[in-house]
Amino acid sequence: MRFVVAALIVLATAGLAYAQQGDAVEGEAQFRKCMACHSAGENAANRVGPVLNDVFGRRAGTYPGFSYSRDMVDAGKKGLIWSPGTVSEWITAPRAMLPGTKMNFVGVRNDEERANIIAYLLTLSPDYVPPKTKK
Repeated sequence: MRFVVAALIVLATAGLAYAQQGDAVEGEAQFRKCMACHSAGENAANRVGPVLNDVFGRRAGTYPGFSYSRDMVDAGKKGLIWSPGTVSEWITAPRAMLPGTKMNFVGVRNDEERANIIAYLLTLSPDYVPPKTKK
């Protein structure tokens, strides 16, 4: 698990440029598949999955009122913070990233579609400031 968390921290910074290449308008349309379980935007509420407003910069497993898997809570306690890179990894294959997750989703394998969804989610995290990379 330590290796996974360390790898995710590296992904946190690596994914920002990738996500900025996405199209937020296309991403909003592509996000519809996520809406079976998640909500975002005005009046969003927890569903099968947590609200995704302000997801970037959030510690995993901490959205108020949502019942996360123990593995997700533990990953957050060990340092998993959602960033474009970690979200990209997550939505590619959730169970590969965190086998004990409750999220039952096959993943978004298409790089462009993932970048678009991330670009859309970034519009819902207006206060997100990417972590500074160490040189």
